[in-house]
Amino acid sequence: MGRSGDTIFAVASGAGRAAVAILRLTGPASGAIVKAVAGRLPPPRVATLATFRDPATGEAIDQGLVIFFQGPRSYTGEDSAEFHIHGGRAVVAGLIAAIGSFEGARAAEAGEFSRRALMNGKLDLGQIEGIGDLVAAETASQRRQALRQTAGMLGRRAGGWRAALIEASARIAADIDFSDEGDVAAAPALDIAPIIAPVLAELRGELHAARAGERIREGLTIVIAGPPNAGKSTLLNALARRDVAIVSKHAGTTRDVLEVELDLGGYAAVLIDTAGLRETTDPVEQIGVSRALERAQNADLVLWLSELGDFQAPDARLTDAELWQVATKADLAPSAQAEAALCISAASGLNLDVLLDRLAQFAAEAGGAGHDGVITRERHRKSIAEAESALARILSDSAPVEIVAEDLRAALFALERLVGRVDVEDILGDIFSRFCIGK
Repeated sequence: MGRSGDTIFAVASGAGRAAVAILRLTGPASGAIVKAVAGRLPPPRVATLATFRDPATGEAIDQGLVIFFQGPRSYTGEDSAEFHIHGGRAVVAGLIAAIGSFEGARAAEAGEFSRRALMNGKLDLGQIEGIGDLVAAETASQRRQALRQTAGMLGRRAGGWRAALIEASARIAADIDFSDEGDVAAAPALDIAPIIAPVLAELRGELHAARAGERIREGLTIVIAGPPNAGKSTLLNALARRDVAIVSKHAGTTRDVLEVELDLGGYAAVLIDTAGLRETTDPVEQIGVSRALERAQNADLVLWLSELGDFQAPDARLTDAELWQVATKADLAPSAQAEAALCISAASGLNLDVLLDRLAQFAAEAGGAGHDGVITRERHRKSIAEAESALARILSDSAPVEIVAEDLRAALFALERLVGRVDVEDILGDIFSRFCIGK
């Protein structure tokens, strides 16, 4: 990451030719650059029409809007500006060259604007992650979850927990430091139980609902499994509405897993086609079967497909997975007795709408159906689990007051790391590397 005292700039709009492009900059020289390029420094936070010129030659580059944001009332907390210009490549390149000619000005690195917002206390780490999720959101549920994070939901929830633990720590500190004073009651350590017990209950509630938040962000994993020629690839193509998998009457055509992203009623899902599960001596097909089992055993849902009229029971190795039995090729054997909960025909479309409705309902329930939990990443889960473990020790053990104080410190440290106040340098690089350059 570059020097924090530099003035950085980047295109914040999409690449390529467009009607409008946005170039943003932030840092101590922002005001001077705006004045030199636009001819004057406009009032803060007022969109102003101006002709932008190359300060070195006086040549006009474009005419557009400029907005100046005076720190700390800006996204980064520093003096910042935005140029709204025509989106032609030559226009954008000309303005970048003009701004880059100033001493101390340089192109921003990925996520550097948001990193400065974090370092200047404008946003906490949860909000930063929410911004990244908002940029990447592809479904309505991901958008809603990301907006809750950018609004500071994680920081507010952690702040409430932290305030309670600070109060408990103060009582323990008094017990340790002033135990010899006559006017200070020497309360047992577990007298803080009424303070920390509600926090512990909330932490456990978040951990219990954690998978729902992660499912929304990452998407559900739905595996199509079954014996060869059960119609797995045909169903994948039908739900994807395009030819993703090769369909053939010959068994063993699918040798590897194929993935398709779906939007199920606003919830993201990854639909996976797998090799037919059977005993085989073909070493390549054996690998496919092994991968199919591995993906199915770790899936959120397995659709077990078997032909109507030739039903085969689910593979015994899938007992731990949530599994729906689906009878296929219903158009070819309409009079056959169904041994599955749902009969479909991917070729004719029979009952595909019913299957999609049920999948959308499953996705909504798996995503918490509106639960506004704070855990959307493994990092969140780990920090909250560490805090929960420390508080659980306090309530389960009759430990000396010094040990209780140490457990409280451990819980506080975990919560502060959760929102990026301490010990987060090792994860910042990974987070910001996924950001757009102009964010």
